[in-house]
Amino acid sequence: MIGILCILSSSGSMYCWAQSMCDDIYKMPQNHINTRWYTFENQKGEKGGGGKANFGRKGAPCTTIPAGDTLVLADINESGMIRRIWMTLFKFNKEALRGIKIEMYWDGAKTPAVQAPFGDFFCMTMGQPVAFENALFSSPEGKSVNCIAQMPFKKSALILLVNESNQDNVCYYEVDATLGDIHDENMLYFHAYWNRENPTVLRRDYTILPVVEGKGRFIGCNIGVKSDFRYTNFWWGEGEVKIYIDGDTDFPTLCGTGVEDYIGCGYGMGIFNQQYQGNNFVSSGKDAYGFYRLHIPDPVYFYHDIRVTIQVMGGPGYPAMLETMRKYPEVKFMKTGDGTQYYTKEELEAHPNWSNVIERTDDYSSTAYWYLNTPENNLPQLLSVKERLTDF
Repeated sequence: MIGILCILSSSGSMYCWAQSMCDDIYKMPQNHINTRWYTFENQKGEKGGGGKANFGRKGAPCTTIPAGDTLVLADINESGMIRRIWMTLFKFNKEALRGIKIEMYWDGAKTPAVQAPFGDFFCMTMGQPVAFENALFSSPEGKSVNCIAQMPFKKSALILLVNESNQDNVCYYEVDATLGDIHDENMLYFHAYWNRENPTVLRRDYTILPVVEGKGRFIGCNIGVKSDFRYTNFWWGEGEVKIYIDGDTDFPTLCGTGVEDYIGCGYGMGIFNQQYQGNNFVSSGKDAYGFYRLHIPDPVYFYHDIRVTIQVMGGPGYPAMLETMRKYPEVKFMKTGDGTQYYTKEELEAHPNWSNVIERTDDYSSTAYWYLNTPENNLPQLLSVKERLTDF
């Protein structure tokens, strides 16, 4: 059983990624499968190896992770499945959430399948400790993180936490796994990739997921947007998400209709958290947003390659554009189209009740999640900690 998720929502309805898990919850597996929890007190997940410290009286629930050090969360050398990851930090702040990174390696791969800042991986997109819950990630009270995405492996799994921030921290963690799972040729490996452009380039779509070759399933992303300070007086989210699959070049097969539409909302967006879509952060000044979309009920399969982008566009009223142009004379508003046309003051003043779509630049960041038939994805290394934390 791989890539399966079954969740009971707060309303009592059942969300089943695959009905087989719901059907099999009361049955023993056909082959012998062992359950193991990897914690600092039982780092190797050994049988009978838990709770030994301090005469069995909670002697080692956490560990210090000094600045510059790496903590091994799990090092497994047989077939299995990561079922759940829970973690919290003593310093649960923006520097830690972006400055600490998580990496995951499957089946002895030399490069990580997962590489992302700690907070961004767990869907805290803007480094803000917020309470939320969706089908794969949650934070019950904004002071811990959980992931229940299933992560199968055939030979080995290595999960690392690397403290690239300049502050020491304390980490509590639990990686819950099963060992001995039998995976067939259809098994896919879990991958995640983080990106940031600060600022984006005018009229160039922001890349959520660069080109990945192979076959698999894109399961979603979280995106963070911090508005250019010159454009904070009007709506920023008119860009369409584009998914290029299996040889698409100039134009994608899948294309949405706007940012808030992509996460199931419309006409702007406030705070909401649902199983497959949500906007779990809006800054007090409404100049930064963090949101997510999970393609679990609506699968996005690919058989050769995939690339995912989003347009960087806004939808201001004409008076808002005039206000910005008076305040920042260097600003010009490009019309959507071939990139050669701009709005003039005369045009804007002539139609004070109109609004339209413009090209713009902002600070975008994102984490993409997907399953792939290989344990490596050949994507670039994670951006440096300086690039992750600048203007953050």
